[in-house]
Amino acid sequence: MKTYTAYCFDLDGTVYHGQEVIPEALQAIKRLRKSGVKPFYVTNNAKMTQQQIYDKMSGMGIELELDHIMTSAIATAKYIALHYPQKTVYMVGEDGLRQALLAEGIQILDDHADIVVQGIDFHITYEKIEEACYQLQNDALYIATNSDIKVPRERGFVPGNGSLVNLISAVTNKTPLFIGKPEPHMLQMLQRSFNLEKDRMIMIGDNYDTDILAGVHFGIDTLHVNTGVTSTAELLKKEQPATYTMQTLHEL
Repeated sequence: MKTYTAYCFDLDGTVYHGQEVIPEALQAIKRLRKSGVKPFYVTNNAKMTQQQIYDKMSGMGIELELDHIMTSAIATAKYIALHYPQKTVYMVGEDGLRQALLAEGIQILDDHADIVVQGIDFHITYEKIEEACYQLQNDALYIATNSDIKVPRERGFVPGNGSLVNLISAVTNKTPLFIGKPEPHMLQMLQRSFNLEKDRMIMIGDNYDTDILAGVHFGIDTLHVNTGVTSTAELLKKEQPATYTMQTLHEL
């Protein structure tokens, strides 16, 4: 395995499981930092703010930089600010998305917005879904933080943002622009923000359909770790397998 300067880690299933750090990941991050490399963290989690993720990881004993955390919520807000300046937003989501939008100076409205933005919302109501459908039928643009159909929890999998997006899409016949993995937007933003050399970047994750494909779509090397969603056996059946695969990050 060659040496890289920008190691981009997925979080849930790669660095931790829920509230528990994966020991091999913790040690791998420590080894990288000892060698002078400060990893990046690329997550489809749009629920948590950048600071909340930083605090969670710090509490697990992980040393990291706040601005090295890229969430799908942050990427979505930056994308809207760049491509749709001055446009207003109706938001379905939680505090991570709200804070990201406000940080970019984007106005959030309850109705007659230019864009419907949807992120995971664990407090979603029928009324929120109803309003999103009405606004999309009134020609609002549709953008979603990520397309994950399911997300892991301690007891098993639960519906992800993609499942709820599919519900609204079925009603409105509108397909959103997705920003999070497997789309390459978050990796592109990190490359531009930190002036990274693309051929020295690697995307590391457990989920082939999000993490590995994000790296493939961006055109960088990928490392699959068998600690989460996609098993090594499943990975080897893919037409575009990861550049590397490991059972745990102890091998990194």
